[in-house]
Amino acid sequence: MGTQGLTPPRLAAVIVASVVLLDQVTKAWAVAALDPDPIPLIDGFLQLRLTFNPGAAFSNFQGVGPLIGIIALGVAGWIVMMLRNHSRPLETWSLALVLGGAIGNLIDRIVRGDGILDGSVVDFIDFSFFPTFNVADSAITIGAVLLIFAAFRSGRS
Repeated sequence: MGTQGLTPPRLAAVIVASVVLLDQVTKAWAVAALDPDPIPLIDGFLQLRLTFNPGAAFSNFQGVGPLIGIIALGVAGWIVMMLRNHSRPLETWSLALVLGGAIGNLIDRIVRGDGILDGSVVDFIDFSFFPTFNVADSAITIGAVLLIFAAFRSGRS
């Protein structure tokens, strides 16, 4: 069954659940199978390397994980509200990708720390020219790019 038979809320739920599941499975694998020593996949370009990010995107803002977690909860709630009012597939996909990624990283902040929302996010995909990231980060980035594209497209209509 394709996504054509799904209502926008159900499509969003499937996308969010898929992103969260893929993100958490790959992070569990990374924690079990990788260590900080890189495993080259494409020499000098792409490697797998286990890192833990207690800060924000690209390891910025170290030590403010709980604040980031609270912001992520607020953003997730806002996106859920937005998804209730969107019926266009591109907006549904983009918002659901961002929501799935936010939830995936939020799970790390909840379960990988000693306090509330102070856990570190697992990262393991390392391009030599870009900070190490994960599936959730990829979903957030792709969703944001699609959302910008959708905004430009709707502005021209």
